[in-house]
Amino acid sequence: MILAEWQALGVATCSTDGHVLLRVHAQPGARKTESAGLHDGRLKVKLAAPPVDGKANAALLAWVAACCEVSRTRVALVAGETSRLKLVKISPP
Repeated sequence: MILAEWQALGVATCSTDGHVLLRVHAQPGARKTESAGLHDGRLKVKLAAPPVDGKANAALLAWVAACCEVSRTRVALVAGETSRLKLVKISPP
């Protein structure tokens, strides 16, 4: 499961209420959306969306949901709306 891998890397933590918090370094404007390893203790994600009108954030949340095989409604941006450093919350079922 991808969440276990992210936890092993130290980029994701599980809270007592079952939510998972994922620390991300986003790089918008890439050729395709994909993981690119680690960057300063965060998961680096290249995003094939421009950083305008929330398109990169939407692409990031859709990518996280697809990786975790959960619905998009269970994934939310908690912090970093206009920053490359983001905090994503994945809610339990």
